[in-house]
Amino acid sequence: MKDFLKAASLGLVLPLSALAQSFVVNDIRVEGLQRVSAGTVFSALPLRVGDEVETVEIQSATRALFRTGYFEDIQIGRENGVLVVTVRERPAISKIEITGNKAIATEDLLKGMEENGLAEGQIFKRATLEGLAQELERQYVAQGRYGASVKTEVKELPRNQVELRVIVDEGSVAAIKHINIVGNRAFSDEELGEIFELQTTGWLSWLRSDDKYSREKLTGDLERLESYYLDRGYLDFQIDSTQVSLSPDKQSVFITVNVIEGDVYTVSEVDLAGDPVVPEEEVKRLLLVREGQTFSQVRMTMTSDYITKRLGNEGYTFAEVNGIPEANKEEKTVKITFFINPGKRAYVRRISFRGNTRTADEVLRRELRQMESASASSARIEQSKVRLERLGYFKGVEVETTEVPGTSDQIDVEYTVEEQPSGSIGGTIGWAQSSGLVLGGNIQENNWLGTGKSVGIGVNVSTYQTALNFSYLDPYFTPDGVSRGFNVFYRENDYSEVNLSDYNTTTYGGGVNFGYPVSEISRVGLNVGFSHLELSASSSSVQEITSTPMPAGLTGVITEAEADQIVEALNAGEEDNLAMPLTDGLFSADGFIDRHGDAFNNLSLTASYARSTLNRGILATRGSSQNVSAEFTVPGSDLEYYKFIYTGQYFRPLTKSLTLRLRTRLGYGDGYGNLDQLPFFENFYAGGFGSVRGFERNTLGPRSTPAAGFQSYSYTDADGVTETGAPPCATENGQVTQKCYLINDDGTLATSSFGDADPFGGNILIEGSAEVIFPLPFIKDQRSLQSAFFVDAGNVFDTSCDETQINCYDVDFGKMNVSAGIGLTWVTGFGPLTFSLAKALKKNEDDDVEVFQFTLGNSF
Repeated sequence: MKDFLKAASLGLVLPLSALAQSFVVNDIRVEGLQRVSAGTVFSALPLRVGDEVETVEIQSATRALFRTGYFEDIQIGRENGVLVVTVRERPAISKIEITGNKAIATEDLLKGMEENGLAEGQIFKRATLEGLAQELERQYVAQGRYGASVKTEVKELPRNQVELRVIVDEGSVAAIKHINIVGNRAFSDEELGEIFELQTTGWLSWLRSDDKYSREKLTGDLERLESYYLDRGYLDFQIDSTQVSLSPDKQSVFITVNVIEGDVYTVSEVDLAGDPVVPEEEVKRLLLVREGQTFSQVRMTMTSDYITKRLGNEGYTFAEVNGIPEANKEEKTVKITFFINPGKRAYVRRISFRGNTRTADEVLRRELRQMESASASSARIEQSKVRLERLGYFKGVEVETTEVPGTSDQIDVEYTVEEQPSGSIGGTIGWAQSSGLVLGGNIQENNWLGTGKSVGIGVNVSTYQTALNFSYLDPYFTPDGVSRGFNVFYRENDYSEVNLSDYNTTTYGGGVNFGYPVSEISRVGLNVGFSHLELSASSSSVQEITSTPMPAGLTGVITEAEADQIVEALNAGEEDNLAMPLTDGLFSADGFIDRHGDAFNNLSLTASYARSTLNRGILATRGSSQNVSAEFTVPGSDLEYYKFIYTGQYFRPLTKSLTLRLRTRLGYGDGYGNLDQLPFFENFYAGGFGSVRGFERNTLGPRSTPAAGFQSYSYTDADGVTETGAPPCATENGQVTQKCYLINDDGTLATSSFGDADPFGGNILIEGSAEVIFPLPFIKDQRSLQSAFFVDAGNVFDTSCDETQINCYDVDFGKMNVSAGIGLTWVTGFGPLTFSLAKALKKNEDDDVEVFQFTLGNSF
């Protein structure tokens, strides 16, 4: 016979006859287990064989088993000397299905359920599921989705398993229809409304979602409202109450804020208390609040921050500076006392780095201005962070200082970096808008193998260029930051393929460069280079490059056959074999090759100065940079000329999310000694990315004079057919027997230009740009992206224009080209990918426009 003592989850109910019974446990038997192991039960059960048990012990054992969470019912009974534990396990979760959710991702919901013990394979707890459903509804309400509902379904499956279904009806976010501020007299509703992040529905609300009610946003708006009044002297300002009401259909929200403005307070006295550590006069220079000013909380807070940073620069990292206002309500004045507690001077025990999986610690450490074992300086710690950001290797850099446990005067400094692509490695098979088909292999890495050195190796073939190059730069050739680099190159260029005049160059050479840091933000550089250049021109090359030969020594006419013979001989370079002579007097004006030859050896010196306060090496958002360079070929070089180039940019925040960027590039060059002008292949060009977007690359400014050739004529033959070419000069029986070109009265051949007036560049460059950088919507991480609205202006001018050149002017700001549009740069693993969409607002007659442009490898 069995006597069972039952225990239910609602409590323990034992028969009266069993209360007084006790027995010695000879054995323990567990029944009803399916998934839970017997060992789990025995480890949780506080009873053992040999124990003498009574009702109290059985109650304690039941509670202990319930606490495991595995069982929904437990019965403990006795069969002779055997303790029988009968359990009914909670079901296991076989599957979780969530439907209807969009505002909150399914992954986030599943993660939240898992953190609360609801996951596939876990034990099912109904109370937990119901609590999560209520919490989820509260989250939707916090988002302004007052009509949201969350229903749960539990489907029982065989083998004591269940399937959970969470059915979400998110509803729509209630829109703010009215924000009413009551009690304001000093400021209008419109002024105060601009402070709020929450706004009533407007025409851009679909994009900004600023009309969607959120409790967190309203709390932030109320804090901004309070700060607005406190910054303007209303020391007694209070928010009396806030009411948020909902329309019956739960689609509209009405917000009412009741305020008490109080009176304006002025500063009667500013005092210092505590231990300033640094000279008091230095501290007073940091005070932004003055006697007689209207009280401003933001000025008081900023003063405390400035003093704290000043003490931090002296090593007092844990300094506390508090501004304490003492109001005189009768006189409406306030005395401000800044209490200074410097604490102990702190020293840096250790500096460490996190996140630099590629870049060696040594590369980061040499940029630091805060040293280990030295007194801690807030300025040096921050300056080190900025220097790391300027390297261009990282998306972002964060710094954290922590107190060393067990000490009161030591800190550890940890810099956390997030690396980004700093170059490209690989082969190239592709097509580019500006250069057509590109084949090649290259390595261009600004952080070579994490050493901080820059290495470039390239073999590239395109429709306009064949190039081999190698470059190397060590930014820390010496420990104090002197850089050294060198490069060697070989290039063959066909410039007719890139919107330039028809000529070819073959160039090889190399150079060595050094850089020296003048200060933390500036450095000077010197480059010594040698190059060998060979020019080649065809019969269609423009007249500024080479003159056009004309036949001479003829009178009246030249036959078409003779003309063809001349053209073939000129193209083959065999004009000396012509039966008819060619004389200099019948050539067009001498071109550059005619005057100076077609092969040159040049030794050049380039001096430069660079200054940068930019916050980042790539896609900067604040600071400025300037670069000035002067290049000279040394006297005795085959070509003697010089070039000056200035580039500058400036960033200024407009709002929290908008930044103004101003950019300019100026250039001037000329010849000296044996050269009366800048060599045409050193000319400046404008148009395209990095210049004036919206215009084709290199097409702005002076155009060349097209090459001359035999003039064609339109005439009607004997059969009445209109033909073009050499007109008839001999006929027989009405049939043309010979065609002839005409000779001018001065004995020269009547000619006409052929080909296009190609971009030729000039010796003066003026460019400028204004951009408003804005964040892209719906993208959380903006550090690899930069988008901007821009206005570009610029052109190329020349101080020695030929009479026959078109679009060629000396400096004339009335001839500046202007464009406006939108641009985007994305830093990818292959380099910066840049797009722009622009419209030309002002153009000269012969300028070529291009609305959409893209490039890989250059920032916009």
